[in-house]
Amino acid sequence: DLFADIGANIGAYALSVAAFAGPRARILAVEPQPDIFDRLTYNIAQNPFGTVKAVACAVADKAGELTLFVDPRNRGESSLKIVGTNEGAQIRVPAVTLLGLAQGEGITRIDAIKLDVEGAEDLILEPFFREAPVSLHPRLLLIEDGTAQWQINLVGLLESRGYRQIARTRLNLIFERAAE
Repeated sequence: DLFADIGANIGAYALSVAAFAGPRARILAVEPQPDIFDRLTYNIAQNPFGTVKAVACAVADKAGELTLFVDPRNRGESSLKIVGTNEGAQIRVPAVTLLGLAQGEGITRIDAIKLDVEGAEDLILEPFFREAPVSLHPRLLLIEDGTAQWQINLVGLLESRGYRQIARTRLNLIFERAAE
C-alpha cells in the first residue's frame, strides 16, 4: 500500500515501483535538492501512474532546517553528513523525521522503504525505530550500504527489531521484517 523512496533523486525507484504495483499503490518520493526535485516532479508528470507524490525535504534525525552538503561531481551523493571531499556547495533545506513524514502524510502502515541518503541512514532509522509504533515498521527495507559512514551498528539495530538481511547487492542491503 505504501512505498517510501527517501533520497528519491529523479525517481527511478519510485516510478519503477509505481509501474510494478499499479494504481492501488501509494508512493512517496522524497528529495531535498531543489533542482533535482524539479527533475523528479517532471518525471512523475511524464508517467501515467498518478500514484507518486513528490515531497521536497530531507529526512533526518530532527525536524527543522538543516545543511545539505552538495557533491559537485555527483549530485546523487549529496548528504546531510560531510562525506567525500566536501568541496561542494552547502544549501539549507527543510527536514522532517521519518516518523514526522509518516504522521504528516497520514500514513498508518508502510510496506517498504528505499533509503539512499549517503551515509545518514542510521541517523534516520535509529530514532524512527525508537519512537514509531510497530505498525509503522516497514516489512521491507532497501538501504544503501553506508556501514563505513554509520555511527551505530545499524544492521544490529535492525536485527534487534525483527529484521533479517535477505539480500545484498553491490550498493544495497535488503532487509525483511518477520511476520508477526
